[in-house]
Amino acid sequence: MGIPIRTVQTETFSMDYFCFGRGATPLVILPGLSIQSVMGSADAIENAYRSLEDRFTLYVFDRRKNLPPVYTVRDMARDTAEAFRAIGLKDVCLFGASQGGMIALVIAIDHPELVGKMVLGSTSANVQGAQWDVLDRWVQLARDGDKEGLYLAFGEEIYPPAVYEQYRDALIAAAQTVTDDDLHRFLILAEGTKGFYAVDELDKIQCPVMAVGVFEDKVFDSDAMMEIAESLDVRGDFRLYMYVGYGHAAFDTAPDYRKRMLDFFTTPAE
Repeated sequence: MGIPIRTVQTETFSMDYFCFGRGATPLVILPGLSIQSVMGSADAIENAYRSLEDRFTLYVFDRRKNLPPVYTVRDMARDTAEAFRAIGLKDVCLFGASQGGMIALVIAIDHPELVGKMVLGSTSANVQGAQWDVLDRWVQLARDGDKEGLYLAFGEEIYPPAVYEQYRDALIAAAQTVTDDDLHRFLILAEGTKGFYAVDELDKIQCPVMAVGVFEDKVFDSDAMMEIAESLDVRGDFRLYMYVGYGHAAFDTAPDYRKRMLDFFTTPAE
C-alpha cells in the first residue's frame, strides 16, 4: 500500500496533501517548483524522511488545484496557510525548499501563529534580475512544449554533475509522462515566482530560523541565501549552513541534510 493522497477543501479551493509519521510534533514540508506534482512521489518522499517519523507527523502539501491564470508566491502562501487552518495545523515546524521556501517565508511573516520553527532550503527572498534567469529558461522550454528539454534543463540546474548524469535516463523517461496540463500548471507556478520580494519584511518573522544554502546553487546563486542571512543574523535564534558540492537540491542530495533539520527542530530555542 502506498501513502494515501488526501484533499483539504476550503470555501474557495481544494489542495492535495499527504502525511506520514507518528510523532507528536507536526512538521510541514513545502516542496519547490516541480514539473509534475510531488503527490506522485509520496512513497519516495516518505522513504527519504523515514528517520524523522518517530519525532514528527510530517505533512507534504501540493499547490492548490485549478490554478488561476496568475498565481503569485503570495497567493500560494495565502492558500497554503488557509489549508493549514482547515486541517487544524498551527505552531508547526516548517520546511520550505526553493519556491516552497518563499511560501514558507510569507507564511511566517503574515501568519506567525502557524509557525513554531522554520528551515529554509536553497531559496530566495528576492527573485529579480539574475535570480530569475534560470527560471526564465525553464519557462521558455515549457512554452515551447519541449518536455524532454525542460526535464533535462531542470535536472542539470538542480543537481551536481555526477548526480545529473546518474539520473539523466530517468529524467528522459519522466519527460514522456508529462501532459499538456502539467506544462500549463508548471508555467503558472513558475511565472508566479517572478519578481517575488520579501527582503524588507524579514524582520517580521518571529520564529527561530535555519537557512541552508549551497555555494554552487545554479538556480538562485548563493547571494540569495546570503541576503536572507544578512537580514536575520542579528538574531540569536538564526542559524546558517552552506553546503559545498551538492547543488541546488541539496535537500535531496546531501546525506546529512535531514539530520541538520532534526537537530534544529528538536533543540530548545535560546
